[in-house]
Amino acid sequence: MAGRAQLTLPRLHYGFIVSQDFLPFTRPSIDEATIAGVAEVLRSGWITSGPQVREFEARLSEYFGGRPVRALNSGTGTMEVALAVAGIGPGDEVITTPLSWVATSNVILRAGARPVFVDIEAATRNIDLSRIEAAITPLTRALLPVDLAGLPVDRTRLNAIARAHRLRVIEDAAQSMGASWQGQRIGAIGDLVSISFHANKNLTTAEGGCLVLNDVEEARRCELWRLQGVERLADGGLDVTLAGGKYNMTDIAARIGIGQLARLAEFGARRQALARHYFKCFDRTLGCELPLEDFANSNWHMFQVVLPPAVERGAFIQHMHAAGIGIGVHYPAIHLLTLYRKMGFAPGDFPVAEHVGAGIVTLPLFPAMREQDVERVCEQSARTLRALSTGARTASRAAR
Repeated sequence: MAGRAQLTLPRLHYGFIVSQDFLPFTRPSIDEATIAGVAEVLRSGWITSGPQVREFEARLSEYFGGRPVRALNSGTGTMEVALAVAGIGPGDEVITTPLSWVATSNVILRAGARPVFVDIEAATRNIDLSRIEAAITPLTRALLPVDLAGLPVDRTRLNAIARAHRLRVIEDAAQSMGASWQGQRIGAIGDLVSISFHANKNLTTAEGGCLVLNDVEEARRCELWRLQGVERLADGGLDVTLAGGKYNMTDIAARIGIGQLARLAEFGARRQALARHYFKCFDRTLGCELPLEDFANSNWHMFQVVLPPAVERGAFIQHMHAAGIGIGVHYPAIHLLTLYRKMGFAPGDFPVAEHVGAGIVTLPLFPAMREQDVERVCEQSARTLRALSTGARTASRAAR
């Protein structure tokens, strides 16, 4: 209003005050047509699960080669339902990775089963397939691998192990929408495939996810698990045959997803170009461990580096934030979290995951970024790492 001063509040990012030119580590790209489409849904009066969800599921099914797909309200929910569909319960063991968002193992616990961790490969940062068979016991019922940062686990070897031991595979493909394995889209192959559409994913519905299933019967069971086990009867009544939950996606979220899916290839091409620029610009003499340069399979959901052991991660993040650059941490090793230590896991159990989890940082990467943004991140990373490395060496000499 004219003549009245406006109060401008500082923006916060992970507890830090940031300026208007702050570069976050991720930001969704939602176009005006999608925003208008969401407004139409709001005006329609049908904002929970309805025609938009059905349309989104149909388009996802087409994308995944005709496989049944059901949309849910989160990537965590899709994994919980996948475990239920696979019949995983108390007394069962599920083999998974210790380097992931904690939801990966929490859903196993919530099913009443026990997560059995297997260490990761240093190069891919995914579960080490060569170690899986040694972890299989008579109680093992499923494998739950994770495609960290959108780099797929070797599906050929994974599925061969599962077949040999008659195990279900629940793919935590939360981060790999748009990725592929040997020319086949993740989700178009495999057993049960769980994908997240969280706000930071390559395709977002704000919150949400989908589960790719094998047949019509599994899809029907998924529908029961996602909405209280309710089956509608022809006379208007209902029956309940299992204790389902509340995992249904809204039409608002689905309409965002429809707009996003139409641009997924565009987003993927842009992410790949930015990742290539990172490899070109990042100073490889700084002692960081860069991600695997896989441009045939990865969707480049994140660009992650592991800092040198002498560099304290918290100090690196603070310096980068002070320079206007957001940094993420994805993820600390799960088995070192208090909940899992109480279960008997301890430092030293999975040394590769512990090393990566202690030093990994996520650099900015999202479709709206420019090449000069990548250059800015690389230049500032170099300045920060050199300063912190010099400080660490000085402190070490002083201690002696």
